[in-house]
Amino acid sequence: MKKLLILNGPNLNLVGQRETSIYGDQDLLTFLQEVKDVYQGSCVIDQKQSNIEGELIDALQQAKVKGYHGVILNAGGYTHTSVALRDAISAIDIPVVEVHISNPYAREEFRQVNLLSPVCKGLIAGFGLEGYVLAVDSFLE
Repeated sequence: MKKLLILNGPNLNLVGQRETSIYGDQDLLTFLQEVKDVYQGSCVIDQKQSNIEGELIDALQQAKVKGYHGVILNAGGYTHTSVALRDAISAIDIPVVEVHISNPYAREEFRQVNLLSPVCKGLIAGFGLEGYVLAVDSFLE
């Protein structure tokens, strides 16, 4: 059975409360628990969120050791700034699918800079929280 890690970056713990016109009003943790329940029996899904860049890097580096077959990463604002996260993704030999709740390319100019996509298996953006479901499905095909 495949084991996946959903890794969320800064401020994603506030989804459902912040900028609901962009991110929606559903709590991300509740949604991810529902996703885990739906896929129970098909795969194991673990979830981690951190506002700290180094903790996200540590989770990526430990992913293979912990037996993950893939990582679903929403790096939040670090998408646009973190060479260190990019290097961590490049350094591991398991696939990373990048997810964004909103479509960064339809937002502010600074959000259109993406340092991570070139080293990820794929990018899912603009489908709201359902992007996480699409990412899980991409690992199960």
